[in-house]
Amino acid sequence: MQSSDPTPDDTAADNAYTRSWPAPAKLNLFLHVVGRRPDGYHLLQTVFQFLDFADELDFHIRPDRGINLSSNYHHIEPDQDLIVRAARHLQEYSGSKRGVDITVRKQLPFGGGLGGGSSNAATTLVALNQLWELGLAVDQLAAIGLQLGADVPVFVRGQTAWAEGVGEKLTPINLPEPWFLVANPGVTVSTAEIFNAPDLTRTTPAITIRAFLAGTVVHNDCEAVVRKTYPKVANLLNWMEETAPARMTGTGACGFSAYATREQAEATLTALPAPWWGFVARGRNQSPLLDKLDRVRRGAGG
Repeated sequence: MQSSDPTPDDTAADNAYTRSWPAPAKLNLFLHVVGRRPDGYHLLQTVFQFLDFADELDFHIRPDRGINLSSNYHHIEPDQDLIVRAARHLQEYSGSKRGVDITVRKQLPFGGGLGGGSSNAATTLVALNQLWELGLAVDQLAAIGLQLGADVPVFVRGQTAWAEGVGEKLTPINLPEPWFLVANPGVTVSTAEIFNAPDLTRTTPAITIRAFLAGTVVHNDCEAVVRKTYPKVANLLNWMEETAPARMTGTGACGFSAYATREQAEATLTALPAPWWGFVARGRNQSPLLDKLDRVRRGAGG
């Protein structure tokens, strides 16, 4: 009786579909806090742009409903991890009888403002929708994602976007795709701490997409609070500004500067003082996650 194990070619094809799904970083090119809802959530205006620098997730589909996670970090209980929560939400919503073993290779820093947790959740939703053969629409996946976090829908949709509301009202836009230097001073910033700070500006006048695209000066309302609370972030941004305009992304610790060429960005990265660390990445109007999904749908795997 012949074994039913997959042949080497079958295994290679399966790996191409299930391995190396990117969960890319995002930058908030600006972040204005324009008000606050009665429930305490802040009303924002921001622009999300993706980077071609990402965490990587592998998925091994199970014939039962088990959901397991392996990672290269250990300070988050699996049941609390957004990856596991996303898989369970999708399982419950769809009624899928399948499960999954997930391995994540984390590169994005926690509390850096790059959206790593939200991106991980979105990649889990998008990949499992494909691998579990659920056939859910993007709008359905985005709605599931919104239950996990306000930033998850933009990662699900995968297009550079103007965002309003709590960050969930998205309008796709196209922007230049420069090279970015992203740097981190080695601290983790708490989003809740920053948004609860008494001196956070919450009354920045709203602007329009047209005004932003025409060059209206924008900023990050959270940056002043973070600079005061986390002096290491202030020192990093001051150093970056000696070479190019720099801004903090989101509420996190990372700063970024845009450059016309990769060589210019890498030259600044080379000069980055220890123990700060960073990376150079290209801005992307379409998320690398959508590129992966397109390849899988075409049968090209990875």
